Amino acid sequence: MRLDKYLKVSRIIKRRTVANEACDAGRVEVNSTVARASYNVKVGDIITVNLGQSSKSFEVLEINEHALKEDAAKMYKAL
Repeated sequence: MRLDKYLKVSRIIKRRTVANEACDAGRVEVNSTVARASYNVKVGDIITVNLGQSSKSFEVLEINEHALKEDAAKMYKAL
């Protein structure tokens, strides 16, 4: 699954266009490397999102094409 879509489906970022813009601006890293929106996310990847003054890291636990609001938080673990 593409990185921008994963960020949207897992509800880390609310909109895919915002996720895409964050990736293009170099604010999203995967395994300590700046990643493009087209990066193929794999289980075990560490995603770091730098928005504003805050920086948050997440470990990918599972990948689902669609997720309900209750199930979205099960797709990752906050670090």
